[in-house]
Amino acid sequence: MADSDRIDLDLVRQFALALPGTTEEPHFDMTSFRVRGKIFATATPDEVHLHVFVDEPGVSASVAENPDAFEPLVWGRKIRGVRVSLPGAPAERVRELIEESWRRRAPARLVAELDRTVPGSGPDPGSRPDPGAAS
Repeated sequence: MADSDRIDLDLVRQFALALPGTTEEPHFDMTSFRVRGKIFATATPDEVHLHVFVDEPGVSASVAENPDAFEPLVWGRKIRGVRVSLPGAPAERVRELIEESWRRRAPARLVAELDRTVPGSGPDPGSRPDPGAAS
């Protein structure tokens, strides 16, 4: 993996705090990233693992893509998200997961704000028409 593809907690923090309404707060012995008080990701105290709260299809896709970097995050008997091993995880995929989790917790007004301010942002940017394409 190239150095530009590597991710650590500092880069996670940069990705998360760039999302509208996001704060970083303690959560027991971990750090958490929240939007309007709702947690969308937590980092372990050793800064090696990130827990991102995405749906089961997002977990399955991540694990299938890179099982060394991603594993299901199970609490009780339910999958609650994906556990990311930061040293082996591709930065862009982690950024996507952070945004997906944020979108699940953020109010519609903040999601709309992000969509207006970040070109290509959204749940499926590939489905948007290309403004430069001929009609």
